[in-house]
Amino acid sequence: MRYAEKIRIPHSPAARSAAAAGLALAVGLTATPALATPALATPALATPALATPATRTAGTAAHSGLDRYHDQRLSWGTCVRSPDDTTGTDLDAAGVQCANVTVPLDYAAPRGRTITVAVSRLKATDTRHRIGAILLNNGGPGGTAVESPPVIRTAMKKVGARYDIVGFDPRFVGRSTPLDCGWPVSFPWFSSGAGRAGFDRHVALSKSLAAKCRATNASVLPHVTTRNTARDMDVIRGALGERKISYLGYSYGTYLGTVYTQMFPGRYDRVVLDGAIDPRAYGPRLLKDAVRENEQALSAWAAWAAGRHTTYGLGRTRTAVLATIDRVMAQAARGPLTVGTGPDTFRLDDTHIPTLLFMGVADDMDASRAFLAEQVSVLSKAAQGQQVGLSPEFTEQLRFALTGEDSASGSVQMAILCGDAPAPRNPERYWRDIQRARAAHPLFGPLTENIGPCAFWNTPKENPTRVRHDTPALIVAATGDPRTTYRGSVALHDQLPSSRLLTLKGANRHALYGEYGNACVDGKVNRYLETGRLPGKDEACVKQGTYSTSMP
Repeated sequence: MRYAEKIRIPHSPAARSAAAAGLALAVGLTATPALATPALATPALATPALATPATRTAGTAAHSGLDRYHDQRLSWGTCVRSPDDTTGTDLDAAGVQCANVTVPLDYAAPRGRTITVAVSRLKATDTRHRIGAILLNNGGPGGTAVESPPVIRTAMKKVGARYDIVGFDPRFVGRSTPLDCGWPVSFPWFSSGAGRAGFDRHVALSKSLAAKCRATNASVLPHVTTRNTARDMDVIRGALGERKISYLGYSYGTYLGTVYTQMFPGRYDRVVLDGAIDPRAYGPRLLKDAVRENEQALSAWAAWAAGRHTTYGLGRTRTAVLATIDRVMAQAARGPLTVGTGPDTFRLDDTHIPTLLFMGVADDMDASRAFLAEQVSVLSKAAQGQQVGLSPEFTEQLRFALTGEDSASGSVQMAILCGDAPAPRNPERYWRDIQRARAAHPLFGPLTENIGPCAFWNTPKENPTRVRHDTPALIVAATGDPRTTYRGSVALHDQLPSSRLLTLKGANRHALYGEYGNACVDGKVNRYLETGRLPGKDEACVKQGTYSTSMP
């Protein structure tokens, strides 16, 4: 899912997705400072402006009671929300315009309470050969995409001029009507650690986080779901005046795209799903099946770090680097490691460190590997009793993980996951799963099997979406994806016989198109977006940029 890549979600879609995936899809990730006063989410009570049928027939809804939403006139204008809104300023400079789309909080009661969904649009410049509008989702769940049209326009190269490129922040995300449970952590996903005590602390934390969301946002939580976001997408389609929309989704965005095509068959054109999820496996515990891929990615990173021992001091061989991690974990289990100085001092124990490692291996590019090596070097020195300062980037990551400064991010990610699919309720089931996983997977097993807030959430209002309609989508996947595994992409491809699978071999990377720099992948995706024709059969690229024309 890209269960988030932060760690602060960068502007690029893939980075956002890996971060998102690292954090978000991870199913939650974060710890325990004092509880903050919750900010109540107060969805706007807006009334959509009605368009005349003569001018808006292309977007008219077929569903009784929703026509006024599909036919609303959008007020496109500046993206700047405040004097210090640098994202809005950058979007304005790139020629992007922004608007708010009004949607019903509850689609079963369309005349009731409404909320707003923020959208952005970079209009086609080659209007003579315009293909249509393409809608973007960067994953999460809970990732933003209002900022993404300029990035995607660049990735699309010449075909980008033929599309209206539309980003949106899903309901309760980013610039849309907000949701914030006032959590003391920005993402609640940690390991159980070496023993029962760490697990029991996490049970208590998870229970308290779920309770805070019910106390602050009970009226909206049942409606924070992927199915409702898909319904919002169809309202956006109508408000844009489009009979069909194309779609580009990364990580969790592939699940959202699958849900949309199942709920609204016939209303989509070209669909690209990058880092796909098997919809049958989607849910709060999705990452429990990704342990093998994360261990492989960590091992590959360790070999990279071993080749740079003079820089990071972690060991001269892969085995030595992994042994350094084992020593750090053992020391952290005996007592928290102290890193940083002054107000940015953090205490990390064996429940926190696996989360940092898990987030760090979502990307095998040198910059990401260097950042993880820097973190492990700091932790190794702290385990030896040294006082170590932190880079601004590592400080930001730890603030995100260990404080509630971005509570809204974690709140909405969990609300979507918990609202989409149920999780087991009995804490003892999680503990048994942790103990079973610990022997074969001592580092990541107690992380991916751990309990989270969804164990204490109310039962979802709707059943999860199942694939019942074929979709001729282009599915893009890396063989070593540590978040949404390659197996998930293959499984979705099997459920969609008309789809095609584009495989990147040899990459331990989550999210590819337009970000990873593989000319083969980017070229094949752009060819599909330009022509609307899928390859005749599945195809493959290799990490170095050359490719074979078909799968082996």
